[in-house]
Amino acid sequence: MDQPKLERLLRLMKLLTANNYLTVEEIAARLSITPRSVYRYIDTFREAGFVIKKRDGCVRLDKSSPYFKDISELIHFTEEEAYILKSAIESIDENNILKQNLKKKLYTVYNYKILAETIVDGRHGRNVRQLVSAMERGQRVMLKKYASSNGNDIRDRKVEAFAFTTNYEQVWCYCLEDSEVKLFRVSRIGAVEILPEPWQHGEAHVAGYIDIFRMHSSERLPLKLKLGLRSTSLLLEEFPLASKQLRQISDNEWMLETEVCSYDGVGRFVLGLIGDIEIIDSPEFLQYIADQVKKMNDSLQPVSD
Repeated sequence: MDQPKLERLLRLMKLLTANNYLTVEEIAARLSITPRSVYRYIDTFREAGFVIKKRDGCVRLDKSSPYFKDISELIHFTEEEAYILKSAIESIDENNILKQNLKKKLYTVYNYKILAETIVDGRHGRNVRQLVSAMERGQRVMLKKYASSNGNDIRDRKVEAFAFTTNYEQVWCYCLEDSEVKLFRVSRIGAVEILPEPWQHGEAHVAGYIDIFRMHSSERLPLKLKLGLRSTSLLLEEFPLASKQLRQISDNEWMLETEVCSYDGVGRFVLGLIGDIEIIDSPEFLQYIADQVKKMNDSLQPVSD
């Protein structure tokens, strides 16, 4: 047996021993082969003595198959184990290339939908499932009634969705309207409609940089802050990835040195703790904070009759 065929058989075995049922078409898509090839491989397993179980058009290896327990324990994680692995992978910095490679390997075998449903808010579960399905099939979607960040613009957006950020909060998409990759917040999507149109911009499907305050852009602005005990504790609670860029400089002080995509995210954090944070060697950010404080003061001025 040639090596590529053996590799496909092993990958198919992983899929058929996982804790979920898949259709032949779904298996073919995951393995990048034709449904006809899937049927041939299933026949190979059947001839080897494995019991193939079918349910509602889906297939898997039955637990009564010879050696099933030994094989399953060797190559299969339980759903709980897979979820823990996924959580660990999601904690890796978005800019680490290993993260996408690990996710791809995990989702080749384990049901992306099941993992997603364990951590996604129920209100958005259907939209996430639709996005996952479109990603698996390489099809475009329409984000129905997507609300912009300021809430003043609600309209449909045709995109090619290709990756999620941590905990499925946002989805990376190639936006057909703007001809560029953008992030869309899942909570702002009214509904997801899968379109009968295949991806046509796969080469552009590259997730961008997200800073520790979950802002994204092609711009990177250096930032240096000295934080007290309270602001450090809140920073780590709200933005756990910041821990890698923090260093303790005294009993009650820490230094944060990082790059941000914009001052909006870090600005909101600093303004809420302005008495416990000192801006170091960042004149542009200092000016940004001064401007924001002035705007707040101006808005609080009494209106004269």
